[in-house]
Amino acid sequence: MIAAYQKSCQARVDAKLDELFQAPRPELDLIYQAMRYSVINGGKRVRPLLVYAACEALGGTAERADAAACAVELIHAYSLVHDDLPAMDDDDLRRGQPTTHKAFDEASAILAGDGLQSLAFEVLADAQRNPLDADVRLDMISSLSKAAGPAGMVGGQAIDLGSVGQWLDQSALEIMHRHKTGALIEASVRLGALASGEADQLALRALQEYAQAVGLAFQVQDDILDVESDTATLGKTQGKDEANHKPTYPALLGLDAAKHYALELRDLALHALRPFGEAAEPLRDLARFIVERRS
Repeated sequence: MIAAYQKSCQARVDAKLDELFQAPRPELDLIYQAMRYSVINGGKRVRPLLVYAACEALGGTAERADAAACAVELIHAYSLVHDDLPAMDDDDLRRGQPTTHKAFDEASAILAGDGLQSLAFEVLADAQRNPLDADVRLDMISSLSKAAGPAGMVGGQAIDLGSVGQWLDQSALEIMHRHKTGALIEASVRLGALASGEADQLALRALQEYAQAVGLAFQVQDDILDVESDTATLGKTQGKDEANHKPTYPALLGLDAAKHYALELRDLALHALRPFGEAAEPLRDLARFIVERRS
């Protein structure tokens, strides 16, 4: 079930994303090529899927969620481009292809990331691409900027870089990952709910609980895969966390306990969706997929 839904949503958001990378002037061709390369290069599109699924869970249509789905993927792609830079994680491989700074050069990668970040907010603000009420568009911009900024994803990356070679207890590890990974996943669910036009406070609170659980589960499973999987399957360098002496859930809890914790988080996410009916089934399937995926 989730495979068909994922394929449909991926095709939808990829088509919308591809429209964004037409250079308005020939002099800008290179930067638009680097931006497009950084986005249209595969990927599971988990965050856009969460946008669409949250919107549909509240009775909205996929059309209403297109701009939000594009925006969260643009922010995610920008974060990956910058994470892979030599000054940060120094990775050569992403989604089975050379990272942006390897395919182009370091300066182009920095600028591509910058461009993707600003483009995300342009898409949300544009009344043609995001034809929702102005107050809804403003709420979306505010929510995504908080999630992507120093109190969210950027702050989490800063904590991560400062934690290399350090021992973190489980509470500190969760703080780091609720910022670095979880904040954007929470924003994806919130933006999808807002796009529906039917998001009351009770629904938003329940969806926030769901998103917090799946956001952390995503990171726990990522840590597990870094131990158990291989580079070809992951599409990025396997074992990099251990090689870089980064704190992870398997290192802290042990591999079996980390797997058990991922399942606990999945169950918390499913529990949060109890108030929702059949329309929320894609959200439930995504919670299961996040802890069962192999890449």
